[in-house]
Amino acid sequence: MEAQRLQPHGQGADERRELLSRAGAVGAGTLFSRLLGLARDMVLAAVFDRDVTDAWWVAFTIPNALRQLLGEGAVAGAVVPLLSEKLAREGDVAGRRFFARVRGTSLVALAIATALGMAFAKPLAGLFAAGYRSRPGELERTEQLTRAVFPYIFFMGTAALGMAGLNAKRRFAVAAFAPALLNVALIGAALTLPNKLAVIGFDPALALAAGALAGGALQVLAQWPALRAVGFADRPQLVFDEDVRKVLARIAPLSIGIGIYAIDLVISRRFLSGLGQGAQSYFSWAMRLCDFPQGIFVMALSTAVLPALSTLAAGGLWDELAATWAHGMSLTLFVAIPASAAVAVLGEPIVVMLFQRGQFDSVAAHETARSLLWQGGAIWTVAAVRQIVPALYALGDTRTPVVVSALDLLVFVGLAATLRSPMGHAGVSAAVFGSSAVQMALLLVGLRRKLGTLRGDVLVASSARTLVASIVASGAGWVVARTVTSVATTTAMSHVLPGLCGIVTFGATFVVSARVLGAPELHEFSSVLRRRAVRRVAA
Repeated sequence: MEAQRLQPHGQGADERRELLSRAGAVGAGTLFSRLLGLARDMVLAAVFDRDVTDAWWVAFTIPNALRQLLGEGAVAGAVVPLLSEKLAREGDVAGRRFFARVRGTSLVALAIATALGMAFAKPLAGLFAAGYRSRPGELERTEQLTRAVFPYIFFMGTAALGMAGLNAKRRFAVAAFAPALLNVALIGAALTLPNKLAVIGFDPALALAAGALAGGALQVLAQWPALRAVGFADRPQLVFDEDVRKVLARIAPLSIGIGIYAIDLVISRRFLSGLGQGAQSYFSWAMRLCDFPQGIFVMALSTAVLPALSTLAAGGLWDELAATWAHGMSLTLFVAIPASAAVAVLGEPIVVMLFQRGQFDSVAAHETARSLLWQGGAIWTVAAVRQIVPALYALGDTRTPVVVSALDLLVFVGLAATLRSPMGHAGVSAAVFGSSAVQMALLLVGLRRKLGTLRGDVLVASSARTLVASIVASGAGWVVARTVTSVATTTAMSHVLPGLCGIVTFGATFVVSARVLGAPELHEFSSVLRRRAVRRVAA
């Protein structure tokens, strides 16, 4: 579809003005959740040994991956555009009916998926962690944890649909804050349940499964008042009408993408399971640290932009859609490029500052930093992918992301198989970097062909300014971290100060450099923060 040439439209300008503010609402909740998630990972690293954390990361991979796909992929890609269109064209009553019928179908599908996952926990554990067979008891523990935690899918799938409904109504805050409850539940379970479980003869690792299930249930409950307020708390209806068939028709190609992603996970986890004790955990902690900057703003912006793009697409405003997407991508890269630079340069000081205590020693810190170097380099490419895919979904194109995902899988497998022997678990992380770069490039080509323009002049100018500011900040942060390391006189100082001082220096230098370069994104962020501060004072 070639882009129509339309005059600037007020609706598109309004959507762009509100984009960052809406993302800020999501980002605030996600920041809170990610901070708790970081605290959760610190607790898990200190409380449990690597055998437990290795088993836990594999066991939680399946439901957690489905959570990401259901929340950010299939449900968002299929439900949000159709629900936004239904609300815009037919009104709230039709929207409520649509949501109730989708909810009924979703609950049945989630119940079946949960039952199957629990029934086939043993072969799933063997599929994901075949390398654990050489570690006595590790595969059995992984199977037990997989079966115990699998009902998390039911809770999180339900919460994902609730999030889609709230996002379509531009109610982002509740859905963004609710995931924090998972981290609260896991922290509480890790600190209170292991000894109690051991006393009555159960594996203390089951505390983590109990925490995950409690957190999932709490998220569903937390959304309910907001869903009721917007009229989406009606009784689910198991009606297989045309609207439900449209959702399933859009989900069908996305399900192929889910299958491809599942194969990717199986292969990566199988590779890691054969790379020795700790490989799963080092890779996973690096991934979690990379999720932190992505989740605070990148995912928040992609969440906020999808309803806006869907509304513009429903109105046939292709030029406005392209302008809004380019605006969102510029804001995304303004966060993602410096995040990649900071993690690549300051990775080990950051890991030492956050994790090196209890069961997490200096060897674990160094190995996690090795994975973080490569995964951190992929933050900006993954961020770009998360902005391109919603634009394709808004245009009704669910095929291109699936085809590109299949090609991305082939690249990942080839790189991981080649690099795991010389680089160990860091080779799997390097494969993530390489495959995500290929995925980004192919998706850009697909969006360009679909939309007719990517507003490349805007993106290139913005990215160049951001890259220069990031390079300057990287140099300053690295020098300060090295200097502080050399003068630290106590163990506590050497663990905390290099990472802390390096991050603060990086951030301050980046802001100053961006201001000198005249980055409009910095002005936009500052304006949103000032408006929010004024509102709080006025309140």
